[in-house]
Amino acid sequence: NPIPEDSVPSTVVAVINVRDRDSGENGEVSCNIDGDLPFRLDPSSENIYKLIIASALDREKVSAYNITVTARDRGRPALSSRAALVLEVSDVDDK
Repeated sequence: NPIPEDSVPSTVVAVINVRDRDSGENGEVSCNIDGDLPFRLDPSSENIYKLIIASALDREKVSAYNITVTARDRGRPALSSRAALVLEVSDVDDK
C-alpha cells in the first residue's frame, strides 16, 4: 500500500522478520538499509526490525523509494543477503 506523503516521522511502514538457522555467531543477524533515505531500520525484538519514517516525505520530489535491506550474520566469513522493497508515496492535496 502507498504511504501518504503527510505521514509523520516515527510511523512504522514495514515489519521485517529475518532468520538464520545457524547457531552461535553464524546465527546472529543484523540488518541495515543502503543509501541516504528518509527511513531508518530499528530492531524491535529478536530477528524483527521495523522500517520507520525518519523524516518528512514529499511526493512532488520523490514518488517512490527503492529500499535495499541487507542482512548480515556475525560468522567468519560473514554471509549476507539482500532484499529490495519499493515504497510508493501517495499524494495528499496541497493546501
